[in-house]
Amino acid sequence: MKRALIVAAALSLCAGLAQAQTRPFVPGEDFMLQWDLDGDGKVTRAEAREQRGNIFVMFDQDSDGTFSDEELAGIDEHKAMQLEAGKGPGHNLPAGTPPPGMGPGKGPGKGLGMGKGPVNPLTGLDVPAAQGMRLFDSNGDGTVTEAEFITGTDGWFTMRDRNGDGVLTTADFGRP
Repeated sequence: MKRALIVAAALSLCAGLAQAQTRPFVPGEDFMLQWDLDGDGKVTRAEAREQRGNIFVMFDQDSDGTFSDEELAGIDEHKAMQLEAGKGPGHNLPAGTPPPGMGPGKGPGKGLGMGKGPVNPLTGLDVPAAQGMRLFDSNGDGTVTEAEFITGTDGWFTMRDRNGDGVLTTADFGRP
């Protein structure tokens, strides 16, 4: 009986591995797992704001409602660990898939760097936290409050919502 259970467990494991290897890559799937708080397959602006609030609380170690230099350094350490773990935009692509911005291109350089390129080549996990947080410092006092951080969600959400339907789904990720 014990041997039958071991064989059944091994077969189940092999079936799961086979399914995982044949499962197609879905751009934005990791994002959805973390940000779709009610599990309905879409992230609303309210869910994004709530999750940003959760993120703020996670890094505001002294609970004073602002990010200190030490807390910003903690964000950078976290982002470095995410990159080392293979997380972040373009890091979970199937083998052989070029990262975003490295494809054949549509501009005069055909992806060889002669097009306009992004306004800010550093995005997401590549931007130092102190630099990235400046975008949210709406009153220009050099400090980002929880309210400013959460309010900053709106511009980010609108930019990410490629089809303009007011929610984020996996359709808003990947190549346009």
